[in-house]
Amino acid sequence: MIILPAIDLMNGEVVRLEQGKADRKTVYSSDPVAFAQQWAADGAEYLHLVDLDAAFSGEQRNLEQVKNICAAISVPCELGGGIRNMPSLAATFKTGIKRAIIGSKACESLDFIKEAVKEFGGDRISVGIDAKDGKVATQGWVKISEWDALDLAKAVADLGVGNIIYTDISTDGMFTGPNIPAQRTMLAATKAKLTASGGVSSLADIQALNEIGGLYGVIVGKALYDKKVDLKTALAEIRHS
Repeated sequence: MIILPAIDLMNGEVVRLEQGKADRKTVYSSDPVAFAQQWAADGAEYLHLVDLDAAFSGEQRNLEQVKNICAAISVPCELGGGIRNMPSLAATFKTGIKRAIIGSKACESLDFIKEAVKEFGGDRISVGIDAKDGKVATQGWVKISEWDALDLAKAVADLGVGNIIYTDISTDGMFTGPNIPAQRTMLAATKAKLTASGGVSSLADIQALNEIGGLYGVIVGKALYDKKVDLKTALAEIRHS
């Protein structure tokens, strides 16, 4: 299992939102590249970037910052937020991003997922599934869809999507610990690589996810920025477990 430090971008700044709510925002830095370089220097194998402006509005406003991050480090990066058509997907890859994360659009159109996989390859396409009470939330977690999270995971994996990021909204940014049972259930339900997201508040949480066995990765955000988790220590711990 790898650890993917998260860099959430809003108005060009590094921020974290509590339960995905724009009015519950903490700004950590106006220099995203510096944080990317720090996580790379600490040994991260992959970075998880989110364009929060795009997630809420559909307009990709932070691509210049994303491009600068990709140019500044050799660590591969993935990007999610507002990727809802082929032009926005193409623009995402032009920044140097290795993997694009499609969220809301996956609920609306499996044909779009099929086209994305055909055009760029399943290993470069990830689907973000953000769940609340088992149902998929979309458009910056503002709307709850009719999709069951497990059903959507199975459907996109069948189309060739190589990676699924599963977030339990109720735990995100709350320091309550990840939803281990939900991650176990999702892991059993999909053949795609699974990345866990949401609720990580300590090294013990990361260890608990690692002990599930079979997870591709875990995304860690607020716990790193608030220094509740030291990336070097966490990486060393899971590599020797």
